[in-house]
Amino acid sequence: MRIAVYCSSSPTIAQKYQDLARELGEAIGRRNWDLVSGGGHISMMGAVAKGVRSTGGHTIGVIPQLLVDIEFADKESDELHVVDSMRERKGKIEDLAGAFIALPGGLGTLEELFEIWVGRFLNFHQKPVIILDPFGLYAPLRTLIDHLEVEGFVKPGQRELLHWCTSVEEALEKCHG
Repeated sequence: MRIAVYCSSSPTIAQKYQDLARELGEAIGRRNWDLVSGGGHISMMGAVAKGVRSTGGHTIGVIPQLLVDIEFADKESDELHVVDSMRERKGKIEDLAGAFIALPGGLGTLEELFEIWVGRFLNFHQKPVIILDPFGLYAPLRTLIDHLEVEGFVKPGQRELLHWCTSVEEALEKCHG
């Protein structure tokens, strides 16, 4: 199985988030699953890839040339696909992965999460979409999504397409759909 992980590439976040990413990566590798990531080597993105490789797993990075040019690329990836744009990156990750896990992250992570969730709702794919949030970072988002449903902006059944998890094991169990 190939698992796409969306997460932060910010170097200014707390160490606990990088530790979570590494733990998830190690667990993916121990299952002999592949990681599909944004192809970067710093922060959580780098930590999850290093975790996968530390347990013998295979990593596939997808990164735009612009980010390669500023030396952001994970050159230790088993496969590194260099693409022209962020849109092409997201499409390639979606094509390669069999499930998607969103770890704590910022605007880029949220954008990727929302796009893959909407694609799931519209039946562009049938792959599991998981939010792994042991620290409650996304609690306000979950409250907002609940409120949007009450107000009629989130359709019935959309919320249920997201699997909210607080442990690595629970998140990986949800990858089977």
